Amino acid sequence: MRFFLAILCTAAAVSLSAAAQTGPAQNVPGREERGALRVEHVPVTPPDVSERLRQYVNTRSAGFADWLPDGGVLISTRFGDTSQLHRVDRPMGARTQLTFYEERITGAAVKPNSEEILFTRDVGGDENFGGYLLDPATGRARAVTQPGTRNEGFIWSDDGRQIAWSYVPASEPNYDVYVGDGASTSARRVFDGEGAVYPADFSADGAKLLLQRYISVAESHLYVLDVATNAITRITPDIRVSYSGGEFTPDGRSIITLSDENAQFQRLIRVDLATGTRSVLTPDLAWSVESFDLSPDGRTIAYVVNEAGRSALRLMDARSLRALPAPDLPAGIVSGVSFDDQSRRIGFTLNSSTAPGDVYSWDVRARTLTRWTQSETGGIPASTFVEPELITWRSFDGREISGFLYRPRTQRPHPVVINIHGGPESQFRPGFSSTIQYWVNELGVAVIAPNVRGSDGYGKDFLALDNAERREDSVRDIGALLDWIDAQSTLDNDRVAVYGGSYGGYMVLASMTHYNDRLAGGVDIVGISNFATFLENTSGYRRDLRRAEYGDERNADMRAVFDRISPLNAIGRVNRPLFVVHGFNDPRVPVSEAEQVYAAVRRNGGEAWLMIAMNEGHGFSRRENQEAQREAETLFFRRIFGLRQ
Repeated sequence: MRFFLAILCTAAAVSLSAAAQTGPAQNVPGREERGALRVEHVPVTPPDVSERLRQYVNTRSAGFADWLPDGGVLISTRFGDTSQLHRVDRPMGARTQLTFYEERITGAAVKPNSEEILFTRDVGGDENFGGYLLDPATGRARAVTQPGTRNEGFIWSDDGRQIAWSYVPASEPNYDVYVGDGASTSARRVFDGEGAVYPADFSADGAKLLLQRYISVAESHLYVLDVATNAITRITPDIRVSYSGGEFTPDGRSIITLSDENAQFQRLIRVDLATGTRSVLTPDLAWSVESFDLSPDGRTIAYVVNEAGRSALRLMDARSLRALPAPDLPAGIVSGVSFDDQSRRIGFTLNSSTAPGDVYSWDVRARTLTRWTQSETGGIPASTFVEPELITWRSFDGREISGFLYRPRTQRPHPVVINIHGGPESQFRPGFSSTIQYWVNELGVAVIAPNVRGSDGYGKDFLALDNAERREDSVRDIGALLDWIDAQSTLDNDRVAVYGGSYGGYMVLASMTHYNDRLAGGVDIVGISNFATFLENTSGYRRDLRRAEYGDERNADMRAVFDRISPLNAIGRVNRPLFVVHGFNDPRVPVSEAEQVYAAVRRNGGEAWLMIAMNEGHGFSRRENQEAQREAETLFFRRIFGLRQ
């Protein structure tokens, strides 16, 4: 299968809020314009902070995007301000940059039987992804989608004659599926969808298209569409089960996919298209299969298992289901697994706690592992980076919760940053983070990254424990973690901060309203401050997807729950310092969520800092903005922890 490493996220332009429309208003105390940043009450960074931190921010990573027709690899990496496409012709060879945009490249795939490259990019982080076809021979790229529209999930047919993708207007909840040949005028709508629908694979002859409809993390369905007639057939049963992706077998008779049917974890299964029979290919796994690729000849399946946050790359004979030799990799996270056209080599990205992402390949026949890139770490010796340890604690209901603890090598007891992941259907995994390494090595701060209830990777029952009315149970897991910290002689329970982005930002705000007296402060990045206003103002095409997780604000009973649990409504309890960070173009969590909580804290006489990037969306992707954010976070931690200058 020719698949596209697209970012399946949500987007749309958000309207200017009243506060944002004021621009560089002279009458707002503490407000400054610093390039593309609007900041309020954020101190100016001294040189000693910016110089050292710049090394960590300039740590690079390389990600595998696709195989090139001459045997080289297409990768994504950043040498300027944003990630761009490069080619590497031989292992550890020079990187040749192919794209030179100010905006980030978010995904790419090589057109089969061609050197042309399909890629996507957005503008200012708005996540309205456009598709473009690059001809490396001329360096010219032409659009294959209409400007200002959101397009995602691009895939090629095996012969390169067709592209399929999803399109959705920002204000609507329903996705359409288009098929084209690479010319913007040739695309036609083959499916008028309901909800979030994505193409997963073309059959080998290009006649059929596998579609997935995503309803929630717990439910999705698979369909087969006849490309010529647009006739569609559902191939999965009418039960609440999750299916993730899928590929046709070369003969077109079966589908290989992932499902948690009759299991806690995602397993590889085969669906017989004639009978509907579903056969489990990995029945004995105690963890989820998170991704896979079927070789073009149909003989081998490469799949990645998420074992307590770390990846295991495994190979299987697709017919006998016998395990095949696989590479012995260091503990880390594997992504982007893809066979070459000859079904011989598997390309992938590997990163670990102490090494940024790099591109590798595994030769199935020769059984050899090859490294293609070696990413720089800003001149910082990799030997100084810290490996985390897995920790567990008991929560309010006796349930065991786990997380990863990074300990500084400096004198203890250490102040603590609780770094809470987003999602909420996500999972903290111990991949490389220059931010965490900076905190640990340069500030002497311990970092705990919890996987509270509702996190992925621990079974579907655990995943559902924070849904709707049980939302604050995950916040109580943080309270139990504070109890655990109290009992650790190496950690300073008087200097604990919460930090998180997106849903993790909600967790920061909720933790501060519940445990204000036990925290030194918090950093809220693109976070939700009120679930009702968030759902009312998020992009239309993702609103129903979020209602499936959080609850429906139109329901009076659920609205009452939101009124009770939304941090904005309890912000009067917070008298610890708060740093609020947001992207002005954020299509997922509108910038108004940041502005309203910041204004409320200041109105109550509390200490709050604000940083809004006018050219960013759901998080900062530009290097200069990342540097500014990390610098300000450093000053904030110095302030609340009383760290020496």
